[in-house]
Amino acid sequence: MAGYVTNLLLLALLVFILVLVIRTRRLFPVVVLAGAYSLVSAAMFVNLDAVDVAFTEAAVGAGISTVLFLAAMAYLPGIEKTPPEAKGIGHILPALIICIIAGLLLVAAAIELPPVGDPTAPPHVHVAPRYLEESGSFLHIPNVVTTVLASYRGFDTFGEVVVVFTAGLGVLVLLAGFTRTARIAKSGKTGIDGGEGDDA
Repeated sequence: MAGYVTNLLLLALLVFILVLVIRTRRLFPVVVLAGAYSLVSAAMFVNLDAVDVAFTEAAVGAGISTVLFLAAMAYLPGIEKTPPEAKGIGHILPALIICIIAGLLLVAAAIELPPVGDPTAPPHVHVAPRYLEESGSFLHIPNVVTTVLASYRGFDTFGEVVVVFTAGLGVLVLLAGFTRTARIAKSGKTGIDGGEGDDA
């Protein structure tokens, strides 16, 4: 019961953060709220015993993405332009219909899921026994979670590592380009396009 209450509170917090993101026009609060959204999502994943997904969400969603957004803000104005006043909901009606349909499909799919911890659920009947039997005898790895992540899902885990590494590399490239531009501007040189740079 406590787990359901915690999930409901976290879900309400996610909706509250989403409303704040939609209503604010300043980019820095949007970036901070997006990072908070990812952290709350990671907390919800932890409460659902999906620690690996929570770790990825916290590292990529709240960590790397926030740094990437902050780096992108250096090239953008601080305040979003105010859109023209629109009368009625005609301009958001298609998006609203799509969101409602997608939400109903997700709710219908969630209702069909087996109860949490059900021993007769398909993963517990067909896949989990093999993991438990082969982890120690066949693969000689005492930790079953490590067996799943490093052996059975090795390519998937490798793909996740590549994604995180690529995102971090992209952030470093952006930050390096920004600091180089700042150094050139501070030294009074315009580089190749301005024609005032060094010949070397």
